[in-house]
Amino acid sequence: MSFFNLKGLLTPFTALKRVALKPHTLNFPKLDVTASDRYRGMHHNDLEKCIGCGNCSTICMNEAIDMITIEGYNAKDGDSGLRPRVDNGRCCWCALCVEVCPTGSLNLTKDFIYVDGDPDTFLWTPGISNPNGKEKISFFSDTSTSLSEYKRIPMRELEGHERIKSFAEVVLGYNEEEARKEARRCISCGLCTEVCPEHMHIPEYINAIANEKDEDALRIIYDNNPLPEMCGKVCTRRCEEVCAIQVRGEAIAIRWLKRYVTETARTADIIKEIVNPEINEPNGKTVGIIGAGPAGLTAAYYLALRGFDVTVYEAKAKGGGMTMYGIPKYRLPEDSLDKQISYMQSIGVKIIFNTRVGKEISFDEIYNKYDAIFMGIGFEKPWTLGMIGEDLNGSMQAVTYLEKINSGEAVDVGNKVVVIGGGNVAIDAARVARRHGAEVTILYRRRVVDMPADWEEIEGAEDEGVIITPQGIPLEIIGDDKGNAIKIKYALSEMVADENGGRPKPVQIEGSEAEIDVTCVIGAIGQEADFSFLSDEIKEKLELKRGRVVTNETMQSSVAKIFAGGDSVNSTADAISAIADGFKAVKGIEKYLLK
Repeated sequence: MSFFNLKGLLTPFTALKRVALKPHTLNFPKLDVTASDRYRGMHHNDLEKCIGCGNCSTICMNEAIDMITIEGYNAKDGDSGLRPRVDNGRCCWCALCVEVCPTGSLNLTKDFIYVDGDPDTFLWTPGISNPNGKEKISFFSDTSTSLSEYKRIPMRELEGHERIKSFAEVVLGYNEEEARKEARRCISCGLCTEVCPEHMHIPEYINAIANEKDEDALRIIYDNNPLPEMCGKVCTRRCEEVCAIQVRGEAIAIRWLKRYVTETARTADIIKEIVNPEINEPNGKTVGIIGAGPAGLTAAYYLALRGFDVTVYEAKAKGGGMTMYGIPKYRLPEDSLDKQISYMQSIGVKIIFNTRVGKEISFDEIYNKYDAIFMGIGFEKPWTLGMIGEDLNGSMQAVTYLEKINSGEAVDVGNKVVVIGGGNVAIDAARVARRHGAEVTILYRRRVVDMPADWEEIEGAEDEGVIITPQGIPLEIIGDDKGNAIKIKYALSEMVADENGGRPKPVQIEGSEAEIDVTCVIGAIGQEADFSFLSDEIKEKLELKRGRVVTNETMQSSVAKIFAGGDSVNSTADAISAIADGFKAVKGIEKYLLK
């Protein structure tokens, strides 16, 4: 036997010297070690912080994450109601899901050992399967390390001292580079679409902008919104309030991105060329529409595309309703609205201007002439203040004031103006008066935080020198011997908690009365619809509730032939809700006339 063969026989016996040594490997579960601080072990999800956006599921390259329903977590604004479930058999613990979680709810823990004979138990719902995992979180993201971009691309605006010199548009808009960068922040979760009254295809058109496909974005937008440039300038943007990114950062500038892409189509002809809408053959049915506001125009546009013969009756010289005559031109320029309405006319919408129903033409004539009627009359009748001195010279309503200004009339409000109210109409009136050289004070019964006006508008007013006096209750307008308003008397209030859980109520503080010198007092405490144009017969049949027309889900009223939408139906009081009403009415009218 050779030496090498002998060595091979003896080698195993050399291991006997290790018999008494402590083994390097221990059987589970005796192993007790601590993972490193940033170890990427099993997932944990804070179910209360999670909004079910699905970004984790989208990015997972192993398709290890599904979004499922869990009892007790229901869909609501800003929350899909879904929660992630992880297949640990597929997961590679790359942690991309953690890096892109916009709320920071999804994390990884120091737990890395899990043994079970049932493979189904490896399907984990983080936060439920391991409720104590929160105590062992090791890998997480914050706004400085996340793969998401939380800071919005700033919007350029005119400075406050420059704004009040003219009615030039305040917001300057994104350029192409800014729009691309902002659009690329979107994670396409779709929560915005759910909360939008019109359910616009928001992630789709933002994704098109991000990928430099502006014409595609415009076509996507016009699928269910025929006034998108208007919305891109003055929408109340509830979609941004539920943006997943805004939980830890700044919401995607959805409104400004819509503005950017719609402004790239500079004329009605360009809109028509890009959108290239499919127009059905005439179906022989006629629809009369009362009011060329957002609701009426939307109904008219989509009805015309579907082959209906549509005629809109508008009391004023231009279309747009309150967006034309109630919103100042520094927010919504007239040529912008004209362009959008001209496009509608180019595809077959007929609009008869300067024709007030009930005056130039009777409602009965329209009712008998058309197969269906849509009423989009809005809230144009202002509420009065109901206080002493309201009939003095120099006292007026904000809606009337703004309408005259937007119609090109000269309105002398003097140099000391007090506006009463806290909504967008009050802010608009105040900022318009500033542009006419007046010192302006807003009196509002409650706190600034309670003001229903858009916070951007409130800040804009303050930047322009408007003084806001919160918790100021107007008491009386005082006049001189010539019947002119010269002072307004008001008192301060304290906020008292509501026993029923409602918002605090303003209660006058005794002895706090004060006066402000005025040349004009402008009331802006609300409006209502004017139904005086309706015949007595229709008034008896038409169901109203709290001054609004009662409709079903297709916007059909208690009079089968009459549909309605906008402010005269819903209390949301914004253009996008009116647009949504008009769009729903199209489906209702189709069902009613083509059944």
